[in-house]
Amino acid sequence: MQQINKNNRPGFIDQLRQWPQQLKENVSWLWQIARHKYPMVFWGLAAASSLALIGSIIIIIIVLSISLGAYGKLPDKNDLALVTNYQASEVYASEGTLLGRYYIENRSNVSYENISPNFINALVATEDARFFKHHGVDFRSWFRVFVKNIVLKDRSAGGGSTISQQLAKNLYPRQDYGYGSLAINKLKEVLIAKRLESLYSKEEILELYLNTVPFSENTYGIKVAARRFFNTTPRQLSANQSAVLVGMLKATTSYNPMRFPERSIERRNLVLDQMRRYRYLSKKEAVLLKKQPLNIEYSPLNNNEGLATHFREHLRLELKEKLKDYRKENGMGYNLYTDGLKIYTTLDGTMQTYAEKALKGRLKDLQKDFIEHLNGENPWENDTILLLSKQSSMRYQMLRNGGYSEPEIDEVFDTPVKMTVFDWEEGEKEVEMSPMDSIKYYLSFLNAGFLAMEPQSGKIKAWVGGIEHKYFQYDHVKSNRQVGSTFKPIVYANAIQRGIPPCTYTGNYLRTYWQYEGWRPKNADDKYGGSYSMEGGLIKSINTVTVSMAMRSGPKYVAELAEQLGVADTVAGVPAIALGAVETSLANMIKVYGTFVNRGRRPEPYYIEKVITREGEVLIDNTNKIDTTSWAQVMTTEQADMVREMLRSAVNRGTGVRLRYRYKFENDLGGKTGTSQNHSDGWFMGFTPTLVAGAWVGAESPAVRFRSLRLGQGANTALPVFAEFLGQLNDNQKYDHYTKSKFPEASQETRLALRCPNTVWPQQAENTETQETEKTVEVVAAAEGK
Repeated sequence: MQQINKNNRPGFIDQLRQWPQQLKENVSWLWQIARHKYPMVFWGLAAASSLALIGSIIIIIIVLSISLGAYGKLPDKNDLALVTNYQASEVYASEGTLLGRYYIENRSNVSYENISPNFINALVATEDARFFKHHGVDFRSWFRVFVKNIVLKDRSAGGGSTISQQLAKNLYPRQDYGYGSLAINKLKEVLIAKRLESLYSKEEILELYLNTVPFSENTYGIKVAARRFFNTTPRQLSANQSAVLVGMLKATTSYNPMRFPERSIERRNLVLDQMRRYRYLSKKEAVLLKKQPLNIEYSPLNNNEGLATHFREHLRLELKEKLKDYRKENGMGYNLYTDGLKIYTTLDGTMQTYAEKALKGRLKDLQKDFIEHLNGENPWENDTILLLSKQSSMRYQMLRNGGYSEPEIDEVFDTPVKMTVFDWEEGEKEVEMSPMDSIKYYLSFLNAGFLAMEPQSGKIKAWVGGIEHKYFQYDHVKSNRQVGSTFKPIVYANAIQRGIPPCTYTGNYLRTYWQYEGWRPKNADDKYGGSYSMEGGLIKSINTVTVSMAMRSGPKYVAELAEQLGVADTVAGVPAIALGAVETSLANMIKVYGTFVNRGRRPEPYYIEKVITREGEVLIDNTNKIDTTSWAQVMTTEQADMVREMLRSAVNRGTGVRLRYRYKFENDLGGKTGTSQNHSDGWFMGFTPTLVAGAWVGAESPAVRFRSLRLGQGANTALPVFAEFLGQLNDNQKYDHYTKSKFPEASQETRLALRCPNTVWPQQAENTETQETEKTVEVVAAAEGK
């Protein structure tokens, strides 16, 4: 027997060296057996291994590319350390006047210690149950949702994001990367969340999240949301209130308790169930809380101070949408309330001051006249408007959603309480009145809107949406109301376009239009007789003449021209539009009259000049970039000049003549008054060669109106607003380019076409009408045949 030399046995190191080779041989042997005996299993394992390997490589590549900035630079620790450095954005007029600021409740945040434990518990239980255990990413939850969304295409599987990831998403809004956007955005949020967790404690992350998270109604941060929906502070939030607010976070619109109370209750109850599940509430407490009503105490917060308050609210909403298209260098979206943007507008601070002074001064006096002329009668003609106003009020909706019966609601509305109301003399005053009396009180107020624009550039120079933004937030620059006779120039413009000569005479007499259910339009003064040229019918605002002209040139063509001129709303091509039975806004009418002044080219109004970041980067720049040559040429120069000249005559010797005899203006002016048929709306659209301005006056509801045409007509209500505004401009040499400019001279052909008496009486008219008959009949026949 051969003796074994112990010194020849392989040592431990040698065995380790041989082990990989042995393992390889064993695996290869098993692999061969599996391939021959179990081919299906073999190839299945091979495919799965390959897919897993490829998938892992892809994930690693995506993560590395995201980390290296292939999908936008990720914020570093310096960026993330500055997320609490909030600064208000500022809005400036064209000459540098500060109009106002956008901020989150005076840039006041709330610390973690001042947030109710009820809210923290509700948030964690619902949004991230393992928040205090993970380090920014809950991989179990995240991986589950990742597989469902990417692999199974199940978009309803939920988010699975931690609070840290949600904070990352709030700070750095998601972007569209095409196919795979969800995965890329999720991975970016993971990386940012990990960096946040390395910088901040859990409590600090919650504090950051709760100061930036959006709730319903564009409300950002827990402090503002607690005040808005429950009129309380974050420290005082109850479990019920906390559950309602946390419930909003899933879908801020769908679970808004003011708009969808039933959905809000359902979502609140789910939050309470989560709090019970994670032992923040006992079963008994959860059951009792789920039986409670929402108990909303709504307290909307608004920026009501400074100049151009209605304009700034309109601008805020527009900027919020525009800023979605811009990102900071670190990928973070811009926040209007915290990023210290400088917004430069076309408004002129001094002109805005003049406009507000003119509007409020006239409305204060007009309100006295309105109340006096009622002689103790209600401003509304029937009580239906009271019931509608009551049922649409926030108080009624809250009580109804809270389960109150109608008798109980009536009792609340009839019980006097202390409140602060608007008052013309004191600004606002403390009173004791019932909610129903407050509805009657506010219904009786007249309101107004005013807008001024440069027709050659489209720059908005003044915007006044109402008498007081805090108490009357509806913007009457944008509200649609019946325009009355301010629409009549469109009728005559259409007639001119259709080839009817301006000196065509139309008889001023009652006509019955049987094809329109026997419609018989009357004049406002109920006086008839004589025949009028186009200019005569327009400047005297003769209804019968204007309707006849609309019928001759075609109501549907009048409607089409109105839309081309800037009336964005669909206009019905019916005869009644000739009398202004059209509802549209000041914003639209300013374009119509701007077209007449701008010699047929329709101006496109704008009001944002520049938006600049606090670092000086220009985000939006409209300076010298408005291409007026691209504006639509709706009318020829000659056609527009004819209408402009007729509107000048309306000021010199027509319905706008008060500007001459009462206000003693010597400016080159044109304009037209307008009054709706029941005196609910008074209008005046006026212009100089370089400025167009319009004013509307009326109550919030058309059911509240003057009983007298003398008091309710646009010449008495709206024209003085324009006059007071223009008077202040006249007194300031800085605005001579608006007040002392001259209209360009119309062509000789245009002047000749308008050279005829405005009015002729039967004997005079006989020869004139005979001369015009043949050409007019041919034109009208052609128009009616189209």
